[in-house]
Amino acid sequence: MSEFTQHKSIRVEKLVRLFNGILKGENLAELVVENQQLIESTIPSDVISVVDRLVLMKIPMDDLKRGINKLLNLLYKTISECPYYPPAKESYLGCLVENNRILDERLQEIRPLIREINQKTEKEEFKKNLKSKFLEIERFSNYYLIKENVLFPVIEKYVPEFRCLSVMWSFHDDIKRNLKLIIEQLSSQEFDLKVFNRLSGDLFFNIYAIKFREERILYPLVEEVIPEKELNALFMESMEIGFPFYQPEFIFEDTKAENPEENLADLETGKLTVEQIKLLFNHLPADITFVDENDKVVYFSSPKKRIFPRSKAVIGRDVHNCHPPESVHVVEEIVKTFRSGKRDVASFWINMKGMKLLIQYFAIRDEQGNYRGVVEVSQEIGEIQNLQGEKRLLDWE
Repeated sequence: MSEFTQHKSIRVEKLVRLFNGILKGENLAELVVENQQLIESTIPSDVISVVDRLVLMKIPMDDLKRGINKLLNLLYKTISECPYYPPAKESYLGCLVENNRILDERLQEIRPLIREINQKTEKEEFKKNLKSKFLEIERFSNYYLIKENVLFPVIEKYVPEFRCLSVMWSFHDDIKRNLKLIIEQLSSQEFDLKVFNRLSGDLFFNIYAIKFREERILYPLVEEVIPEKELNALFMESMEIGFPFYQPEFIFEDTKAENPEENLADLETGKLTVEQIKLLFNHLPADITFVDENDKVVYFSSPKKRIFPRSKAVIGRDVHNCHPPESVHVVEEIVKTFRSGKRDVASFWINMKGMKLLIQYFAIRDEQGNYRGVVEVSQEIGEIQNLQGEKRLLDWE
């Protein structure tokens, strides 16, 4: 083990102990004094190693996030003073940072409005103005979708200590949930100023915390270990989701070779070309994702209107990393039960963005009954639920 690696390992071990002291509620001032040299010598990549270790310790997510916030508050000055070279704006990471910069501008416009709504007795006009501003901020949810579905899978391939991503994902969900609740408060006749202040305070804190951790801890490591060409290749799939505020103008050339598929796949009940199979799956009114027996995502369909975002970066990704930490245990339980042969179907229905969604998981087994994977099928069923009586005639006009 090199001297540098040895020193890093020692720092990480000490930082884990410091975290545990914080979580146990030990005297914070004393902890700072005892660990001052450690705090001043920490480098950004240490944080990634520490969080990875903490996730492996199976600490409950709420406790983990609370402790990480306090630990990073102690490390803020040290990490802020580390050399930092922002990525070029035209690069992939530069595009992400530029969206962060514009988000910061939008948030700064909101701050004086929050002060005013706290000072005025007549709040309706301020509520209306604030709602429009927060609806703009809600567009930033796409940024988090891009990270979770396009960037994170690539990081997992290059960074062995990738488990910090699950914690960041959980913070994303907190931000999106708080945004939704803030907009509901501003839309309600029963507006509660105290609740609004608490929600907006939490929102600002989490957004700026994630921004700092991205730009000063995660993205520098990403830039160091992932080839720029591979990062820039993520532009197309990211733009399909849509950057929230800044989206560079690119013309993507179609590089597909003109070699039409002529070989037919024998499906026993018919023979189809690869192109026909692709068209068939992509025209079904449902999202389909197939995970093989090794728990790796191997296929997803691309209907015109996707319910849940997917990107090609997810292919080959472990299914356990494809869900936020608060819900991944459900997927793990389904896979475990399907693999054991105890069940073959799991169904859920939820309300989301004005849609009624049916989400079903089906075990895939071969002719010998061996488990070969699971397929997830998600579809919007609002119109189906509303069907009444019968319809036997064509009425297109």
